Amino acid sequence: MSSFRVSVGQWLEAVKETKLYDLLAATPLIAWYVYCAAQQFKALTQQLELAWLMAQTDVTAMDAVFVTRLISNLAIMGFVAVLIVFLVVRRQPKARAPGIYGRFVAVSGSFLGLGIVQLPPQELSPAVYLTSTLLVLGGTVFATYAVLGLGRSLSILPEARRLVTQGPYAIIRHPLYLGELVALLGVTVQYFSGWALLLLLLQCAFQLGRIRNEERVLSGVFPEYRDYMARTARLVPHIY
Repeated sequence: MSSFRVSVGQWLEAVKETKLYDLLAATPLIAWYVYCAAQQFKALTQQLELAWLMAQTDVTAMDAVFVTRLISNLAIMGFVAVLIVFLVVRRQPKARAPGIYGRFVAVSGSFLGLGIVQLPPQELSPAVYLTSTLLVLGGTVFATYAVLGLGRSLSILPEARRLVTQGPYAIIRHPLYLGELVALLGVTVQYFSGWALLLLLLQCAFQLGRIRNEERVLSGVFPEYRDYMARTARLVPHIY
């Protein structure tokens, strides 16, 4: 019986090293992002139809807020599409953080902020709404740039696939999380309340824990990672 358990355990460990296992593990995330892309595409279609009608009647009706929001939604659509592609084609991990805690922190840090958009939106002045939309746009564009830099090394959970030190990663170690934080700040402004602020702070706390977990895994796999840490900031150069 014990030899059978050993054989099954060895077989499971061998399965975990396959691309099929990695793809199956990513399937819930891929399905979620496909759903988000579909919802975003629907919203974009409505906005583009409205923009077309405005262009036919009075193009001046398309103010800065409308145009910025349209561009922002296009950027979000592009970001989600890039995530889907790289989750499908990503490399096999060389190491994973053990236990449930690291996974819980990573998932919470990724998706807790979605609760903010379930809150009632606030009535904002055009200037404040434009500022928040620019934050969403800027954060999304920068996060997309970071994901393109990661390429096939993209991970949601604390895993080590390949050490990436080019592009934005040459300056800061976690540019993807910085971009997401900036975008989430813009969203928080649009739904601002005590609950929105609490969710934002909780997501930041989980992201910091996620960062520590990832750095621990990467340091254990790549000896050069400590030198990389010494010459880069975590999120903001010369500050943190």
